[in-house]
Amino acid sequence: MPDFFEYLSPNVAVSLPAWLDLASVAVGGLTGALVARERRLDPIGFIGLSMLCGLGGGLIRDMAMQSGGVYMLDNPYAIPAAVLIGLVAFLFPGPFARIPNLIEWVDIISVGLFALGGTDKAIVHGLLPISAVLMGTLTGVGGGMLRDVFLGDVPRIFKPSNFYAVCAVAGSAVYYVLVMFLGANKYLAAILLMAVTVGLRRWSLSVGATTPADVNLVPRLKCLARTARVTRTHKRRKDN
Repeated sequence: MPDFFEYLSPNVAVSLPAWLDLASVAVGGLTGALVARERRLDPIGFIGLSMLCGLGGGLIRDMAMQSGGVYMLDNPYAIPAAVLIGLVAFLFPGPFARIPNLIEWVDIISVGLFALGGTDKAIVHGLLPISAVLMGTLTGVGGGMLRDVFLGDVPRIFKPSNFYAVCAVAGSAVYYVLVMFLGANKYLAAILLMAVTVGLRRWSLSVGATTPADVNLVPRLKCLARTARVTRTHKRRKDN
């Protein structure tokens, strides 16, 4: 029987349980299926978007890291799970339609789960801090980005939005700092990652906070430079 306090000491070389990756696939796949339902797609559309959202982020991460294998090909349940989620959502849409704001909740939860898996895999394979946060962010938003591209939309992460990609960056950074710098247990860090990711997203939606667009600092910088020149001129005249 392992000592209780063993669970409080982190082992960064040990990955999180495999069921967390499969849960990410299921939740991400459901996100894609709900979008397919909104667009009134056929069964192929449901399955395709479910696979893109459930497997796309992990595929981008694994292609970028080129270490530890490709999850969707190595795990025998990943692809069938994504396909099954798409079929179930197509054949039985009623239960999903009765839950208000379901897609918003499922979407951000999937971002948090994927960010967790991406950051943890980067930690296990010894990537640099910035690289680990990048892998977590790419895994978190990669599936949604591929979904938007296949639907002919500008990916949401490139448009002003309610802290979509920002949530993935924040959650990944929190997880890395807690595990690698503060020595926190991975399960505790995972809970805090989810709390930060989901909480930040829900806060941005509740107050209407969005990422900025059409920013132009040139006039402000010119004004500051003009003010500085005027100040220096007055100072020189005063000194003389």
